[in-house]
Amino acid sequence: MVFKRLLGSLGVGGPAVDTVLDPGAVTPGGQIGGQVLLRGGGAEFTIEHITLELIARVESEHAEGESEGVVVFHRHVVGGRFRLGAEEERSVPFSFPLPWETPITELHGQSLGLTLGVRTELGIAGARDKGDLDPLTVRPLPAQEAVLEAFGELGFGFKSADLELGHIGGSGQQLPFYQEIELIPSPRYAHRMKELEVTFLAGPGGLDVVLEADRRGGFLSDGDDALSLFTVGHQDAGRTDWATEVDGWIGRLLDRHAGYDAVAAHHAYEQHHGHDPYASHHGHEGHDGHRKHDGGHGSGPGMGTAIAAGAAGLAVGVVGGMVAAEVVDEVGDFFEGDDEDDDAGEED
Repeated sequence: MVFKRLLGSLGVGGPAVDTVLDPGAVTPGGQIGGQVLLRGGGAEFTIEHITLELIARVESEHAEGESEGVVVFHRHVVGGRFRLGAEEERSVPFSFPLPWETPITELHGQSLGLTLGVRTELGIAGARDKGDLDPLTVRPLPAQEAVLEAFGELGFGFKSADLELGHIGGSGQQLPFYQEIELIPSPRYAHRMKELEVTFLAGPGGLDVVLEADRRGGFLSDGDDALSLFTVGHQDAGRTDWATEVDGWIGRLLDRHAGYDAVAAHHAYEQHHGHDPYASHHGHEGHDGHRKHDGGHGSGPGMGTAIAAGAAGLAVGVVGGMVAAEVVDEVGDFFEGDDEDDDAGEED
């Protein structure tokens, strides 16, 4: 790879930086590694710090409508406090764990249309410059993939995925945003719901699966939203009949009153799997039983991706090349630089 940018704050003659990530996708909670390549400029500089930022393009709903912005959700200092000579080339290796709640960007090697990136910041002589930006690809954890496969086996199809600024009430959410994976209901459930949204909140011991159904109204009733939270252990990914398990989740979600059934879901998990310390934060229901969002609620239009669901799971299908073109355009805008970031992340 070539060195992409000179430090703008130092002008011509400043150092150049290029971050090269290890090949392949990473998983939430897994290690991201690579090298930061530096090339000295026309003079010697003191590199005070090299910081990698994980950034995401996130939707926000407010009184004026919807908007998008860039959120920094994690920072990691990989080096610094050394002299970089004129024209000197240096490689700084790095490796650090991704936050467990990092959104997934692909399924079966196909893009979900989300934009995540790794941005490199150099600190030199009191100045900071964001000198390089690289795309980040995240594949699902085995438990996440098993749940999504089960929806595919049940006939659900993928509609879109987005990131929403805000917090899910009653959950142990750590990041300032959450991912929504929007599914089209199978014919079996189409008469009872318009769509289903799946959110994963992963942690070291397992993950919470939050399901939100947009339920259709009946002859004497209006439609409503219903939420339920279910806890899955990482160790259960390969030893559970997930199609049967998820089908049971959907049935309980559609048959209950509108709201957030975290307590019932937690107790059901404990009875089936035994007590899990990871699930200790469950059992807190919102005041009105619905999801609470610091940043408002609502799903953006997403990528409009058409997904064919079959026995092999959710398989991504692109209609007329439209999705690929839109992803390229979005990523292009993102990687040209967006300084309207919210420094709401973590730092090691």
